[in-house]
Amino acid sequence: MRNRHCFKLMSTVIPMLGAPALCVGQWIHYPTAGVPRKAGAPDLTAPAPRLSDGKPDFSGIWHTAVINPCVPGTGLFCGQEIGGSPLALDIGRDFPGGLPYQPWAAALVKQRFSKDDPHVRCLPDNPPRTWLMPHLTKAVHTPRLLLLLYEVNAMYRQIFTDGRPLPEDRNPSWNGYSTAAWDGDTLVVRTTGFRDDLWIDMAGAPMTSAATLTERLRRPNYGTLEVEITVDDPKAYTRPWTVSTKQELMLDTELIDEVCLENEKSWQHMQKPASGK
Repeated sequence: MRNRHCFKLMSTVIPMLGAPALCVGQWIHYPTAGVPRKAGAPDLTAPAPRLSDGKPDFSGIWHTAVINPCVPGTGLFCGQEIGGSPLALDIGRDFPGGLPYQPWAAALVKQRFSKDDPHVRCLPDNPPRTWLMPHLTKAVHTPRLLLLLYEVNAMYRQIFTDGRPLPEDRNPSWNGYSTAAWDGDTLVVRTTGFRDDLWIDMAGAPMTSAATLTERLRRPNYGTLEVEITVDDPKAYTRPWTVSTKQELMLDTELIDEVCLENEKSWQHMQKPASGK
């Protein structure tokens, strides 16, 4: 587990601040309650906690377990802020030939510019991107609801586990509408009702209102959350595709205000295509 320290905000804000953000009085060193221990140290390999109904409890503060490595000599990904997943830059990086785009979507990705990225413009993020970004996610889990609180821009997502159907008359949204059911100890989340203009990575990969997002969430031990993500969007892709990622539990910390729009000016200087092509 990485230690979390006081850190500067995202790279869109860092140049304007010039100094580390202060963390006084924000509970970032307050001990997490109920952590299993071995020889006095946190035992993150201990069994996952359980809800009152016996199902795994996903509650905790999570961050992507694999981050972009620091590149010596360039300073790339070497700042004080917590890093994001390589999949945040290009979610299709492990697919030979890239994601299975429909022709119009492949053309769109080449036309998208970093300055037009909703995240860069301080608009809301969306799943699956929220699992990959360099921000903390706090899960609050009950037998009828999994609530995800996102540190960046104070966003939230509700995943209902109370048996309700997905809504038919949906107002398109950033997060969509999510319901879930258990498959053994795996929570299978289905989400529909997205907007048509979403970016699911920094390269500009799209997701549209035709998409069904399926996430399979599993907590194999106390300190790990496994996330398998399947995007089925026949409008943007020729076939469904799947990626997997892991989250690690962050102890002795709490969410901190991170409001992107506060003093943000960097997007005005971004001109290169998001894909880098």
